[in-house]
Amino acid sequence: MLYERALRPLLYSLPPESAHHLAFGALRNAARAPGGLRAIRAALAPSPDPALEVEAMGLRFPSPVGLAAGFDKDAVGFEALGAAGFGFVEVGTLTHLPQGGNPKPRLFRLPADRALINRMGFNNHGAADAAPRLSAPRRTLVGVNIGKSKVVAEEDAVADYVASTKLLAAHADYLVVNVSSPNTPGLRNLQAVERLEPLLRAVRAEASRQKDGLPLLVKIAPDLADDDVDAVAQLATTLALDGVIATNTTIARPLPNTAAAEVERVGAGGLSGSPLRDRSFEVLARLRSRLDSTTLIAAGGIEDGDEAWRRIRAGASLVQVYTAYIYEGPLFPRRLTEGLGVHLRRSGFRRLQDAIGSQAS
Repeated sequence: MLYERALRPLLYSLPPESAHHLAFGALRNAARAPGGLRAIRAALAPSPDPALEVEAMGLRFPSPVGLAAGFDKDAVGFEALGAAGFGFVEVGTLTHLPQGGNPKPRLFRLPADRALINRMGFNNHGAADAAPRLSAPRRTLVGVNIGKSKVVAEEDAVADYVASTKLLAAHADYLVVNVSSPNTPGLRNLQAVERLEPLLRAVRAEASRQKDGLPLLVKIAPDLADDDVDAVAQLATTLALDGVIATNTTIARPLPNTAAAEVERVGAGGLSGSPLRDRSFEVLARLRSRLDSTTLIAAGGIEDGDEAWRRIRAGASLVQVYTAYIYEGPLFPRRLTEGLGVHLRRSGFRRLQDAIGSQAS
């Protein structure tokens, strides 16, 4: 209630990117105070529930609820976010070369549809800057999401991803190759399997040199045609990928409640939030029907325990949120996790692990 009545109006009075820096900065500052992480955990995190633990990709996740890449771009606050109730945190997208991203404004709220549009452009300080923070001892499971540096030509993308992998793989719990953001020119072209296969092979080879057995995933767009989703599934099988994240943001504009003039004013970028729910679910279900043992992480339009449970039943081992966290505030990870617990107890399954894929088509 405090967030809805006081904090959210304050944050919404600011430009979205400024509000993000203010809120995330406050959380990180609180974490740095003596006993700060313990206090954050007591105030925000759900009570530990062994029934909600998930084993996936050789890792044990304390809960299936994670934070998607894009929130902690530079790996500066993952421990604070873990204390705030997330079972795992994905940092990045990190690029080999530091880059400022696209011109501001580049992040926009569409509250009528509980959505965001961003054209951030992988703004980050680079892989070398993040590596020392990721190398420190930590309590939180951290995935590292890497992308292509904007100034690097498409034909040099493989070497660029490999350079980031060399710097970051040793410090990741899992590694994600992001080829699906709409905000880096040419990036989505790398989703074509003839481009994606050599990229993933090269990243895996370098990752194995840095850390034996490091799980490797790819993150795909909801805008892929079904045949292309099938091709990614086949490639995941061929390469024995550890996981696929379904899905990133969309360049489509399924916004029934936002005026067309407002959508046009905002302009280009990736749409996230509630409008992604149906297509992200379709991509997840399609992947599950074609992949047996590959871990699937569901992202896109997950706003409550009902939807998170639907994704688990459809075959996701883990779920990620971002936009709903912006709209719902700091207690959202707890509510989402507790909502999954309610569904689990009603379902008759003893562990959430047993419910994964139980309604897959």
